[in-house]
Amino acid sequence: MGKVFEKTNINGMSLGNRFIYSATWDGCADDNGFCTQRNIDMTVERVSGGVGLIITGMAYVKPEGKAAPWQLAACGDEFTDGLAKMAGAIHDAGGKVVLQLAHAGCYAPSAITGHEPLGPSANDTDNFPKCREMTLQEIDEVVDAFGKAAGRAQKAGFDGVQLHGAHGYLLTQFLSPFFNKRTDNYGGSIENRARVLVRAIQAVRNEVGEKFPVLVKINSEDFVEGGFTQDEMLQVCSMLEDAGVDAIEMSGGTVYASGAFSCCRVGALDTPEKEVYYKDAATRYKEKISVPLVLVGGNRSLEASEKVVSVGLTDYVSFCRPLIRESDLIKRWKEGDTAPAACIYCNGCFAPGLKGQGVQCIARKGNAAK
Repeated sequence: MGKVFEKTNINGMSLGNRFIYSATWDGCADDNGFCTQRNIDMTVERVSGGVGLIITGMAYVKPEGKAAPWQLAACGDEFTDGLAKMAGAIHDAGGKVVLQLAHAGCYAPSAITGHEPLGPSANDTDNFPKCREMTLQEIDEVVDAFGKAAGRAQKAGFDGVQLHGAHGYLLTQFLSPFFNKRTDNYGGSIENRARVLVRAIQAVRNEVGEKFPVLVKINSEDFVEGGFTQDEMLQVCSMLEDAGVDAIEMSGGTVYASGAFSCCRVGALDTPEKEVYYKDAATRYKEKISVPLVLVGGNRSLEASEKVVSVGLTDYVSFCRPLIRESDLIKRWKEGDTAPAACIYCNGCFAPGLKGQGVQCIARKGNAAK
């Protein structure tokens, strides 16, 4: 069946294959962030469709860090029971699940959160949303919040957690000189800019122990002038390796960037050669970092997926929009229908989510936009 269908293990978490559903906001939680049956059904559907691991849509770790409506929350003990139902349902379906933890920083709209947006540095330009610089106490509180949220995930029965350090959200904002203009111990050098992320990982480990899988999602680069670079990514990943991270998922782009450099690029991938957006960054990563790599972005065909795994470019292949279009894509491939994913990468799937209908493919027959 090829290397992509091999069984693997990430710090005790046994996976049936190397295919992962990448964390995707699904717009299915209730108004207050509680997990709903729609959240559960959507994830179980993809487990039944053959993926080896589900990474949930981002769950905010503090109320002022909420990025979008109908987003999962992990910022209080009251959310644990609902999350436990999700984890239990996925396990009953034979799957494994990791809870993604996030804080949106300056991209947390005050209209949704009721709080003033915060970031590593104050911003009054039009480059990204206006925000206030975080105090040292607020940084400490965010670090603690990541740890506490991870503890809730463990209590709820999740198989691991992933810290969202990509796409321009708060942990990325600290990493990136595009956002971070601080002059204290959290700004300037890459060691300083990575300090919040490293401290958050330490806080998570203090809560969950050494035998609970901890993953990080990071940008290959920001694709904005003056942003986070590939060289800096490699330095940060070395720090993450030293911090004991169990796997790193590589993505790229930010909420700020558009078009070809967005974190959700548009445009059809009509040949395997056009697939896998971050090949060059992954090649450099594999030369320096031994932490297992999860590669997301532009993965569409079994042929390309098998190639990048078999040549050692990545350990896992992660999908988002293709599995929104076809939840049974991996099962279809395993059963012999190896046609590429039907996804056309139009980003239309997010429009229903913003209307409270949940993220869903609008290009699929019988599922037109409402």
